[in-house]
Amino acid sequence: MTPSASQPLTADQPTPHHHTESLPTMALGAIGVVFGDIGTSPLYALRESFIGHHPLAVDREHVFGVLSLVFWTMMLVVTIKYVFIVLRADNKGEGGSLALLALIDRKLGGAGKRGVAVVMLGLVATSLFYGDAIITPAISVLSAVEGLTVVNPAFGRYVLPISIAILIGLFSIQKRGTAAVGRLFGPIILVYFLVLALLGIRGIMAAPEILWALSPHHMIRFFTIDPGLAFLALGSVVLAVTGAEALYADMGHFGRKAITVSWLYAAFPCLMLNYLGQSALLLVDPASVENPFFLMAPEWARLPLVLLATLATIIASQAVISGAFSLSQQAVQLGFLPRIKILHTSAKAAGQIYVPLVNWGLLVLVVMLVIGFGTSSNLAAAYGIAVTGTMFITACMLGVLTFAVWKWHPLLAGLVTGTFLLVDGLYFASNITKIPDGGWFPLLIAGVTFTLLTTWATGRGLVHTRLQEDAMPFDLFLTSIGDKVRRVAGSSVFLASSTEGIPPALLHNLKHNHILHERVAILTVTTASVPHVPPEQRSEVEDLGSGFYRIVLDYGFMDEVDIPAELAQENRAGGPFKPMDTSYFLARQTLIATSRPGMAIWRERLFAWMVRNAESAMEFFKLPTNRVIELGSQVEI
Repeated sequence: MTPSASQPLTADQPTPHHHTESLPTMALGAIGVVFGDIGTSPLYALRESFIGHHPLAVDREHVFGVLSLVFWTMMLVVTIKYVFIVLRADNKGEGGSLALLALIDRKLGGAGKRGVAVVMLGLVATSLFYGDAIITPAISVLSAVEGLTVVNPAFGRYVLPISIAILIGLFSIQKRGTAAVGRLFGPIILVYFLVLALLGIRGIMAAPEILWALSPHHMIRFFTIDPGLAFLALGSVVLAVTGAEALYADMGHFGRKAITVSWLYAAFPCLMLNYLGQSALLLVDPASVENPFFLMAPEWARLPLVLLATLATIIASQAVISGAFSLSQQAVQLGFLPRIKILHTSAKAAGQIYVPLVNWGLLVLVVMLVIGFGTSSNLAAAYGIAVTGTMFITACMLGVLTFAVWKWHPLLAGLVTGTFLLVDGLYFASNITKIPDGGWFPLLIAGVTFTLLTTWATGRGLVHTRLQEDAMPFDLFLTSIGDKVRRVAGSSVFLASSTEGIPPALLHNLKHNHILHERVAILTVTTASVPHVPPEQRSEVEDLGSGFYRIVLDYGFMDEVDIPAELAQENRAGGPFKPMDTSYFLARQTLIATSRPGMAIWRERLFAWMVRNAESAMEFFKLPTNRVIELGSQVEI
């Protein structure tokens, strides 16, 4: 294993994340990928608010109260919090919990209790996001395919097979890349949003007084006349804003401006028109609460609407899938996950990637979830707790950002942070009541993910400490070899986890082979807390004398590591490293779990298993297979 240390850039140079496509193209792609999740919420959000695990009477007071809650939640949580504020917290163009964590860490430093607390918050939010990424595809696709039962109840037995087939197809096309998926689905989801708006307008015309429900006093009145049920209803109302957290995680794919334009001018207006139309239908025909989304359409249009909604739910799943890819890459580069295969699917936008292990792992869990829960109503009980947990943690981290990084006026920062903590806290508290009915599942996934993230980060630290205990200072090493070691033609590169001392691979090679190349480079790869490091700032070279050089390659946490390409352009270490004259030496440690202070034995064994199954350093660093020598050793942790 060759762990890469993490250190901040020495100079905080701006490295914006450029997108070469035009704003309309990127906005269309954002509609097709980012807003698919929140765009399909009308399929089940309003229905579950009335006939979910805590039913409400379908009367004027409750319809107006729920709709008012939906509108102001979308205004506060999505529009103001995420679009206007959180999207400003971009880490050189990238978004998501880990990008936000790295941004705060770079600005404030990771030392002290506050730094540890921020890191833990970021890891919990990341873990919860993976739980959400599993439930979203399952509930979205199931809720759309269940529309077939509105067309004809006899179709009920085909819902599960069709849903599973659609999900398998969706995950199978991920290797084509986010851009390709966005171009394919962008026009479809745009048509879907227009249909949402048209259906909503049709519903509003039947009961125009529903427009008064947008007033916040109906929301307040709901809590006044029925506080207990209003609080429990928050657990279903929040389904209307699921996908907001993916909006932030997907920022690196499409950019802040494209996402903002798509939300303000397309997604938000169309969604609210549809919720208004569904609510108007409930006023006119309370029995339509069984499935107001599909019953709002004329009978002849319901089957085409089911087909369109099914396509839209495929897109809904895309938002969290691509977000999970981004978070996984960031976790690898920041040292919270072992090396895994990451494929770049676009030559134009570095943020567009495909992670096979995450893709197929999500598919297996999603299919198991669909089979296990069976219906979208059952899944609704499991949905929400991961979303609201992520939103609440984002609000906490936003508080650190506004007070300590952006340095807003304390009154303004306190008002903004306090408002979001109150709103997100209420929604999270309401969703906690769902734990016995299925909310335990995303918490289980989050718990497993959090254990993996923290075990890997802690284990890397332990290995680094153990190796440093046996490290030999370079001056002592140079003195000890003197002129006694034979030097042969060519260059050797020894990968080291630290910028201090002599790497184990170099000592082992000298011990067994008794020779050194004319030029010896000790290379360390570090990860900065920014997404991208410009090529001209990426390498540092120190001439150690006697043909020895210490090279540090500093990558951003969204950069693709390619050591041979970097060394081929390096002229400060005795000239470029020619591919056929350079040998790469890697140290592969066999980890032995012991009772030494560090981690619990079971976590040490888990860490050792993760090391064994990590992608080869040779592949991760793009090293030529015929020029690599691996030297093994044992390390007790």
